[in-house]
Amino acid sequence: MAATHRLGDRNGGEGGARDAARCGRRGVRPSAADGVVLHRPLLALVGLMVLLAVVALVGTLVDGRTVNGEPAWLKPLKFAVSFGVYGATAVWLLSLLPAGPRGRPAGQRTGTVLAVASIIEVGLITMQAARGSRSHFNGSTAFDSHVFAAMAGAAAVIWLSSLGITLLVLRHRLPDRTLGLALRAGMTIAVAAMAVAFLMTTGDQRDPAAGVLGAHAVGVADGGDGLPVVGWSVEGGDLRVPHFLGMHALQLLPLLLWAVDRGAPRWRRLAGPGVRHGLVRAGAVACGGALVLVTWQALRGRPLLAPDPAGWAGVALLVLVAAGLVARALRRGGAAGAGPAAADGGPMAGARSEEPGAGSAAGGAPSAPGRARG
Repeated sequence: MAATHRLGDRNGGEGGARDAARCGRRGVRPSAADGVVLHRPLLALVGLMVLLAVVALVGTLVDGRTVNGEPAWLKPLKFAVSFGVYGATAVWLLSLLPAGPRGRPAGQRTGTVLAVASIIEVGLITMQAARGSRSHFNGSTAFDSHVFAAMAGAAAVIWLSSLGITLLVLRHRLPDRTLGLALRAGMTIAVAAMAVAFLMTTGDQRDPAAGVLGAHAVGVADGGDGLPVVGWSVEGGDLRVPHFLGMHALQLLPLLLWAVDRGAPRWRRLAGPGVRHGLVRAGAVACGGALVLVTWQALRGRPLLAPDPAGWAGVALLVLVAAGLVARALRRGGAAGAGPAAADGGPMAGARSEEPGAGSAAGGAPSAPGRARG
């Protein structure tokens, strides 16, 4: 989902050149070929995470040590993949901001802070894995306590910088209002999911005297039986579930929009006016509702795959609400498909009339990120 943002859109050719020069000084690389603006520190973060993922994958295969019942290098591998995806998404988001002083320059500074804090966070996790020691909630020695304190500080900076990017995205309107909805909802849900991590250090299992400074699990001890790879507890609640699922709403919602635009030429109902907006709205409600539901379930000590009757009732309610929103959006598409506009203009006529710059672009991706204008 490479986004393009022309440097001279708002200020003309000379203003665009000045913007390009400022971007170069502030660590953002403009591409002469197509005007794409990319954030260098975040690109460096992504590159480091790819390299770390390879190293950690090799470590899981050749290093037989375990930490908390799982391979010592599995946690750095998971964090490398997660931060790599998040960093790449942040590069794309910042490229959509306009060139005004409260747009791209503010985003550049915030993105740099995010990149540095992320490198510190993952670096400390990797160091602890190399030592064969726990990284999170480890207060068994003075050194481990200081490491975790530094990690907690870096996590707080990551959350604040992510909140800053969210506010910048909320502030500026994109030409494609449906893409704007996907990004605003995705960022809001992601920032809320990041905040769930702060609950991990305030639970009943916090016991500094015993060297335990928090826990992922609720109702059971960390390190018990868990789901493969992710390690989420199958014996009690686990706050990593909402933390992970909510963070990746930022990727899921734009991917949903991409899938709708890809399917519209093949299925006329998806091309009706307002359909893509309605479906993304349904996806946002489903992601936000799922975040609330799994957080509530984890805090009550229930495993993800073993809800109690109240949990199943919550699942049923969320499914009904989301299904109702999907059905409503598709009904609008069916009505539009029977009208003269769709018949004359082809399957994407409704989507194009709904919002300029929307619909299926070359290759089927959402067109707004490919043609965003400041």
